Amino acid sequence: MAGSRHALPVTRSEDFSGWYQAVITGADLAENSTIRGCMVIKPYGFAVWELMQKILDDKFKEHGHVNAYFPMFIPIDLFEKEAEHVAGFAKEMAIVTHHRVEQIDGKLVPSSPLEIPLAVRPTSELIIGESMARWITSYRDLPLLINQWCNVVRWEMRTRMFLRTTEFLWQEGHTAHETEEEARAEATLMHDVYRWFICDVLKMFGIPGEKPAYDKFAGAVDTYTIESMMQDGKALQSATSHYLGQNFSKAVNMVFQDRDGNLRNAYTTSWGISTRIIGGLIMSHSDDDGLNLPSAVAPYHVVIVPIIRDQAARSDVMEYCESIKSELRHTTRVLVDNKDAPPQNKKWDYVRKGVPLILEIGQKEVDNDVVCVTRRTTLAKESMGRSEFISSIHDLIAQHDTTLQQRCEESCKRRVNDSVKTIDEMVEFFETHGGGFVKAKFDPSVTDVSVLDKIAVSVRCIPTRQSHTSGKCIITGADTDVDAIFAKSY
Repeated sequence: MAGSRHALPVTRSEDFSGWYQAVITGADLAENSTIRGCMVIKPYGFAVWELMQKILDDKFKEHGHVNAYFPMFIPIDLFEKEAEHVAGFAKEMAIVTHHRVEQIDGKLVPSSPLEIPLAVRPTSELIIGESMARWITSYRDLPLLINQWCNVVRWEMRTRMFLRTTEFLWQEGHTAHETEEEARAEATLMHDVYRWFICDVLKMFGIPGEKPAYDKFAGAVDTYTIESMMQDGKALQSATSHYLGQNFSKAVNMVFQDRDGNLRNAYTTSWGISTRIIGGLIMSHSDDDGLNLPSAVAPYHVVIVPIIRDQAARSDVMEYCESIKSELRHTTRVLVDNKDAPPQNKKWDYVRKGVPLILEIGQKEVDNDVVCVTRRTTLAKESMGRSEFISSIHDLIAQHDTTLQQRCEESCKRRVNDSVKTIDEMVEFFETHGGGFVKAKFDPSVTDVSVLDKIAVSVRCIPTRQSHTSGKCIITGADTDVDAIFAKSY
């Protein structure tokens, strides 16, 4: 944008979609692949994902889960064993039908059809369940708590980097249990783990709740979700956890001998979070100058930019920068950027990358034993004594995180409306405000919500925290005491 005072070429208010893309480009997170609908996650973007993986993987292991890996190819006839499941994914499956190519007139042509076509994994309930069925023979083998980190493919017509791509990365947990109570407890436990990660670690706004019956995961008994609000007021389904009952265990004959010697089907769960959450992170915290990262997933907490105006002072400046790094490195992720580039260019690169604290160190700072620090949340510059900065580093990072969380929560909470009582009022709300969450009464047995289609709104969840007040269902007018969240969504 000509004359812009910001680090990005477009602002949120001008073009939210264009701004989102500009944040990704400016932070060097990812780029579109030459393969339609796919993306290349670049090193900085992948570093964010690796930190997310580490945090979640450690948490899963605290709760007794172990990692494994399963095939990405799933025989199509295996999907047919769970009718509701295959129906839910039928339009998104990529299918491998041949296993050989021949060169004909200079072109490669598929030959040798597969006897049984293979789906490229859109999710793994059945293929993992098939293995678990072999591993389980007795109640003594339960619970079985498995997780895998992998890629999945869901054929998308309209794609957007991180939010909706043909191939994406995720983790999927799959567990088997002796009783319904244990399986339900597992599904709600992992739902709370995701709430902790999204709200407490990533500092995003999120409403935990249950999906309405018409929108639960294909083949699930119950689906739990975290619905986050983005800066444009739209909802993002950030993570889900599913109680599957015995639906999938019956499909793959997952049986065990119980404590009385009888054969019974296990109760199962599945749960997952994907690289989509990076898109949610971008749209929750970033501003018109670029990315803003909470410290837990920031590849660098501190970047030091040397300012060398006189080559004779180079060694003093670099020694000073390296000494600061040395004092911080055991508890803080620090980079000294000594690339041959203008210091101001480097600084704004790191602003766009969302680094919490950026230090500019020149001869003046060396002579006075101080640092010049820019806080990413405010872009305010301040001079601090070197020892003061080092001793207060954890407080500075905590202040960065607190600012992100408070700013996000306050903005989102202002856009949650609980006074809408009728469909006409809901139409007026979304036509007036564009986005936001409406909290209104809803009969959870309702399956026809087509009245919402004209405003592209859906029931996002039935919140875990309910008001326990009575009212009329906004769809049918029936008496109900259930609250639901309505919103436009990604």
